[in-house]
Order: sequence, then C-alpha cells, then structure tokens
Amino acid sequence: MTPANATEPTATPGDIFATTRWTVVLAAGRSKSPQADVALEELCRSYWYPLYAYVRRQGQSKEDAEDLVQGFFSRFLAKNYLEGLSAERGRFRAFLLASLKHFLANERDRAARQKRGGGVAPLSFDWENADTRYRIDPADLLSPDKLFDREWALALLGRVITRLRDECAADGKARLFECLKPFLSVDREAVPYARAAAELGLTEGAVRVAVHRLRRHYREMLRDEIAHTLTDPAQVQEELQALFAAFG
Repeated sequence: MTPANATEPTATPGDIFATTRWTVVLAAGRSKSPQADVALEELCRSYWYPLYAYVRRQGQSKEDAEDLVQGFFSRFLAKNYLEGLSAERGRFRAFLLASLKHFLANERDRAARQKRGGGVAPLSFDWENADTRYRIDPADLLSPDKLFDREWALALLGRVITRLRDECAADGKARLFECLKPFLSVDREAVPYARAAAELGLTEGAVRVAVHRLRRHYREMLRDEIAHTLTDPAQVQEELQALFAAFG
C-alpha cells in the first residue's frame, strides 16, 4: 500500500468524522464536554465487538460476556476513563483494551455489575449478531489479545467500507460501488475487469480507471479512520502495519 499524507484531513461542515476523534476526547481532559462525550460514544459503538470477542476468548459465556462488556462501558463512559492509563492514551485501541483488562481484574460481584452505571444510559449493542459472529469465526488458537487485534482490524475496515459506500451512494454511484467493492480485497491480477465492464455497461478501460480511483480513495479513508483513533498523526503508518499484521 502506497503511503499517503498522514496529516489530519480538513473538516467539512457537518462531517461527523471530523469530531469523532480520540484527540477530541483527550483534549477535553477530565472536564467532560458534550463534544467529547459524543466522540467517545461513537468510538465505543464502532469498536465494541473486539472487546466482546476478547471476553469470550477468556472463557466467559455469552450472557456473562454481555454483562461484563455492558458493565465496562457503563463505567468507562461515566467517569475516570482518562485516569491512570497515560501510557496507552496515544492509541485508542490500546487504551480501550487496557481499560477493559483493568475493569476485569477488579470485577468480582455480578450483582454489582448489574447495578453499575452511574446514571449513564447503556449503549445499545447487537448482542445476538455478536454471538453468531463469534461462534462462526474460525476456531483457531489466537490468544485473547491477538483475537482482539484481529477483530479491531476487521471492525476498522468495515467502518471504512461503510463510509465509502455511503459516500458513493450520496454521489449516485451506489451500483458502481457494489460492483467494484470486491476489487478492494483481491490482488490486481485476480480482478475480473471484463466481467465488471459487462455488468456496468462500461469499457474495460473505464472500469480499470474506476477501480484505481476507488482503491486510492479507500486507502485515503483507511488512513483517515486510523487517524481518528490516534493522538499523533505520525503513528498512522505504524498502526496501519499493526492492522495488517493482525491478519498474519
């Protein structure tokens, strides 16, 4: 993948992704702000499943994992989420997992877990789909930490694909995107340009150009999405390498 400029993109009016950043949360410090709260909740909603998979891999049942993850987020969003973990603050991925480990290490009483929340409304997660996804995942020997990294990478890539799909749909190119989406995950030699051209009623050359543009924009969005979870733009390439290493 060709490196791109790692600096944060210019925000456009109404762009939710401009404020859905780990830097926004950290900038608020301990004096919570509505903007930081929204940014943190959006990040948590985007990347909660890797935590669920981590807890399940620890040997917890579906029901206990649901209780633990929901209890964790209730406390995480309520207070003290920036205290005591300064070493991990640079990357939201590392910070979130370290926070969960700290929570699990201190978790003893299930009844207390059910009562916890501090007045914070619980986040709504698709537990049924999460359990189905966890059960159909390959039964490999990944450690809980490595499984977390892999699921984090999958969640991040899924978020990028969703953003790209929505942008194409807004531009009236939904059909083009659905036809070209497989080209984002296959080798260049394996791309069936002729078949795509026939489906879209375009020349093969036009499809090649469209695929090149889509891939380029996909890479830009991927780097942008990674930047949302970091405090230092210079770490984007390193985090990108870690993301792909999670599939190794």
